[in-house]
Amino acid sequence: MIVTVSSLLSVDLPWIHSIEEAKRVAQKEHKDIYVFLGAERCSFCVRYKNEVLANEGVKKYLNDHFVKVFLNRDKHKIPDYFEKFGVPRHYFLKPNGEIYFSDAGIKGVNGFYMMVEEADLHR
Repeated sequence: MIVTVSSLLSVDLPWIHSIEEAKRVAQKEHKDIYVFLGAERCSFCVRYKNEVLANEGVKKYLNDHFVKVFLNRDKHKIPDYFEKFGVPRHYFLKPNGEIYFSDAGIKGVNGFYMMVEEADLHR
């Protein structure tokens, strides 16, 4: 199954595709940064998008609390300090770009909230 960037971004969340731009926005909005790292041929990324990112509660939570970054490891510039393999990957960054938590794999909606709670503990 081929996942296109446009299909991953069809969920109505405003995605940024640059860590530098996300840091500028996060500092201005006083929000942390959530990075979803995926790939072109990643069925788990599609599943995560369809089952989790499409959830109204998750969308509201992400929009309220984070600047959202989607990086396609096949198309976008990925900073060297991110692991590029084993997608999907999830990173939580402070507004200055410092990673305070990362996780990998597909999460259901409940798993998403558990991941966010765990990330908050590491903040």
